[in-house]
Amino acid sequence: MRKSLFSIVTASVVLAGAGAATAQTTTSTTTWTNDQGSTISAYSTSKHYNSFTDPALTPTIGTPLPPTVTMYPLPDTINVPQASTYSYSIINNHPVAVETTTRKVVHTWN
Repeated sequence: MRKSLFSIVTASVVLAGAGAATAQTTTSTTTWTNDQGSTISAYSTSKHYNSFTDPALTPTIGTPLPPTVTMYPLPDTINVPQASTYSYSIINNHPVAVETTTRKVVHTWN
């Protein structure tokens, strides 16, 4: 009985540690600038991309975007490491950078 309990506790600790390690890998280490936000806004306007409007949606870093929000590839003029892993969206007329596979917001501009 003691060995079973010890095994269960050990497995729980290992799984909790693996979950924490996974959570840390989704954090963006890319530095975003105000100029990039301006560039994205201007680019979206030139492409006639529409802003997703929902007063109840205030995107914050780490928040996954709902599937109804359209994401666009970063403009070629945005120079960030691993640019292909990021997209952007315009939400309530504000650009947000998004990690493409998880749809999580990694940066916002106001």
